Amino acid sequence: MSFLRPKYITFDCYGTLTNFHMGTMTRELFADRVAAEKMDAFVKSFSSYRLDEVMGDWQPYDVILKNALERTCKRWGVAFSEAEARLYYDAVPTWGPHPDVTAGLAKIADKIPLVIFSNASDSQIMSNVDKLGVPFHKVFTADQAKVYKPRLAAFEFMLDNLGCGPEDVLHVSSSFRYDLFSAHDMGIKNKAFVARGHEPAANASYEYNQISDIGGLPGLVGL
Repeated sequence: MSFLRPKYITFDCYGTLTNFHMGTMTRELFADRVAAEKMDAFVKSFSSYRLDEVMGDWQPYDVILKNALERTCKRWGVAFSEAEARLYYDAVPTWGPHPDVTAGLAKIADKIPLVIFSNASDSQIMSNVDKLGVPFHKVFTADQAKVYKPRLAAFEFMLDNLGCGPEDVLHVSSSFRYDLFSAHDMGIKNKAFVARGHEPAANASYEYNQISDIGGLPGLVGL
């Protein structure tokens, strides 16, 4: 078996490493306004509008969340509150990692530099990173780059600041829509899809390795 040995392992953070409780929080906040049998669709709408908001020109992450929630509420005909939108933003830095993350990363962190590019603000991300329990070589944000994933410019910013090419990284994410499709378009051949269940896998033409959690990552790089 041949192993991947990149110069850097680059990660998405929210959803991939940090347990992203956006859906759970939405179910709690809107339980009094959205019928139980429609809640899955409402949560999906909010997710879709968040993705749509990051596809345009850069806006601060609190504005992304406010706009996405407001559009979702308008579509569903339910009351919108800016204060509730702020609750999401304030909650994000309190969220910790998936149970498998720290042990999996600990097997790698002192051997291959670990890097994050997150669709986050600088004021949020280090609280989440500190909870991961291992050192990271670099942490990049959309706040720094003034562009969000899945825009290719986000990946260009990361590679330029690492001083490397797409052939030098292994990119790890639980999302094709935010990360792995764009990584593929950027020529990043080495990709790992963490099948956490919130997105389906893509077809094999995207050339990726699938793992069930971060515990499977050391095996990809021979550790």
